[in-house]
Amino acid sequence: MGVTLDGFLRCASEAEATRVRAALPEHVRLTRAEHGCIRFDVLPTDDPMVWTVSEEFTDPAAFDAHQSRASKSVWAKETAGIAREYTVKGMP
Repeated sequence: MGVTLDGFLRCASEAEATRVRAALPEHVRLTRAEHGCIRFDVLPTDDPMVWTVSEEFTDPAAFDAHQSRASKSVWAKETAGIAREYTVKGMP
């Protein structure tokens, strides 16, 4: 069974939103290139401070590898402290 993550990224200020917009394209590109990534979308909503996040990976190992890579990335540095509300399904 695959692993899915769905939820929201919520910025508290325009400065946070600016950092998200700047770092997001490369984060999406790198993630979509990862082994086991089926789907990875981070899309703006009608609220310029909120993005929807929807991910799917083939299995827990692929999801864990993504989390490990992303935790050390420019994305992690640029978006540290920004609120995330996620639901993960398919992890043991």
